[in-house]
Amino acid sequence: MKKIFIFILLMGLVGVFSTSEAQQKAKPGEFKYEDPIGVVKIKKGEPIHIACWFVIAGPDASLGTDTKRGVEIAVDDKGGKLLGHPIKLSFQDSGCNAEGGQAAATKIAADPTVVAAIGSNCSSEAKPGAPILWKAGIPTVSPSNTAPFLTDPKRGPEYDGYLRTAHNDKVQGAVAAEFAIKQLKLKKAATIHDGSPYAEQLAAVFAETFKKLGGTITAQEAVAPTDTDMRPVLTRIATGKPEIIYYPIFIAAGGHITRQAKEVKGLEKVVLMSADGTFSPDFIKASGEAAIGMYHSSPDFSAFGAGYKAFLEKHQKKYGEKPIAPFHAHAYDAAMMVFAAIEKVAKRAPDGTLYIGRKALRDALYATKNFKGLTGNLTCTETGDCADPMIAIYQMTAENVKKLVTPDKPIWSPAMAVAKEPPKKK
Repeated sequence: MKKIFIFILLMGLVGVFSTSEAQQKAKPGEFKYEDPIGVVKIKKGEPIHIACWFVIAGPDASLGTDTKRGVEIAVDDKGGKLLGHPIKLSFQDSGCNAEGGQAAATKIAADPTVVAAIGSNCSSEAKPGAPILWKAGIPTVSPSNTAPFLTDPKRGPEYDGYLRTAHNDKVQGAVAAEFAIKQLKLKKAATIHDGSPYAEQLAAVFAETFKKLGGTITAQEAVAPTDTDMRPVLTRIATGKPEIIYYPIFIAAGGHITRQAKEVKGLEKVVLMSADGTFSPDFIKASGEAAIGMYHSSPDFSAFGAGYKAFLEKHQKKYGEKPIAPFHAHAYDAAMMVFAAIEKVAKRAPDGTLYIGRKALRDALYATKNFKGLTGNLTCTETGDCADPMIAIYQMTAENVKKLVTPDKPIWSPAMAVAKEPPKKK
């Protein structure tokens, strides 16, 4: 009896598995769409859901607001629809820190309606967040992450769903150092970072390039993003007698350094330079008149595509002001890149349902080549660097500080430097 019972049980299990397998196969005439990771099904009339994870609150909120607006204008330019479906945008606050990035990505990953993500703003958010999204099969395109490790060949397969339209700081740090050495003729520099991947790696690239070009790094210091009294760090830096301090950090700490630097004995005439993380009106508010004359490395807006002028006009009309941070155009390009990839891989069933394969979408994003964006022609590398990286140097004037606006035009860029070089003799 025992053997008969086991035989019957096994036959029953075989029947269950056979039925399950048969259910998975498409019936004659039924639409079939397969993807090794998964498929998003969007019924007729339902929206295509794009999730954004940006900085919504806190001292760096201007970075999130700026990129949010870039995405919204991209949606406007598509008429609010994609493949006949409304485009739905949702937003999670990623906080410009690792904890916020992890929390935002976890919420997005839990929503099966999300087709793709745009974000994050800060590299510290992307480090824990991007792997969470990709584990759920959701690719993400960042408009403003710039830390080199995010697209490093050794980053690991957990980042296979990550791309960016922002530049790699291997470019920005090198341009800043080149400007200090070649244009300002300075030979001694100090750096300050805040422990974030963005700041630490950007400061390191600057220091490495500065030394390669013949300069000396007198100090490489660190502060916490929440520090307010920068005098102890600045006093240590002053002992090395640097001619320039490069501090590619964020708004709150950057404002304190800017206000306090010239008050420290030995730094009265030191040149101050920051980067795109502080290139905003909020930083000018935080720094006051101490920002006059300082330099910033940031994207070269003067080198953007022909469509950028029209974008600025739309921005002014929609929001009543100029862009408030550097990555609005990169966000627009990220959104348009995502839309183009969806259009490429989506398949429609006879009943009107739209099918989007998750791996197919990721592969289409990585296959982006010569995409005409506002920031240039975008071509993605095998590790997700898609930017046409053009960096320039800007200088804050008294007028900028008075009106609380960042400079429109750069004072120097590698391209400008090459154009000024005398022709070589044959």
